[in-house]
Amino acid sequence: VLMDQVNRQLPGMIISGITVGFVYAMIALGYTLVYGVLKFINFAHSEIFMVGSVAGFEVMRRLDDAGHILAWSPIFLIVFVVLVAMLISGLLAVTIERIAYRPLRGAPRLVPLISAIGISFFLIDFVRAFQAITRNDFNLTYPTNDLEWLRTPVKLAIGENTVNIRPTQFVVVLGAVVTLIALNYFVNGTKLGRGIRAVSQDMTTAGLMGINVNRMVSLTFFVGGAFGGAAGAL
Repeated sequence: VLMDQVNRQLPGMIISGITVGFVYAMIALGYTLVYGVLKFINFAHSEIFMVGSVAGFEVMRRLDDAGHILAWSPIFLIVFVVLVAMLISGLLAVTIERIAYRPLRGAPRLVPLISAIGISFFLIDFVRAFQAITRNDFNLTYPTNDLEWLRTPVKLAIGENTVNIRPTQFVVVLGAVVTLIALNYFVNGTKLGRGIRAVSQDMTTAGLMGINVNRMVSLTFFVGGAFGGAAGAL
């Protein structure tokens, strides 16, 4: 009986694990971009991920309240929500770097670390206050009741068992794969990506070679924050 239960539940658990793993991969890559350039532990990155999820929720909810959500193509809707979340989270990360991290770049490592923790607490309380004022709801649920294509599971036969795969799992995996491929091309195949890698290898020498270090650092924070926002929205 136990083995029958394992055989029935294991395929679904593997699929769920793969889905969550792709989200973690997006968060981790955005985080390691910042760490690779500044060798700095950005404790606020988890809150940037949280802001991305809230931003995606607000965009979807406002479209639903305006009655536009059913009029849009599903693919365009998902891309739009994810891009808005990426833009907001990326700009937030750049703002944090400019205000809280850049003035402390030459300080002992403990100082920017404490600043990052402070920014983390601030973002948590700010979003909590904003949602309490505007929504007054503890649980934020995406408006999927009107989106039948998101609620209808796809049945997949695996051996003698049938596994129900939610369309949202397809969306998460596909979105993660596309963004990860895009990031790989950006870092390894573009001039800006080479600039980021040069700053990561030796910031001082990169500056002497004509690379704008501050611009590369801001770009790194934007890309890392955008990845966190995309993961949150997905």
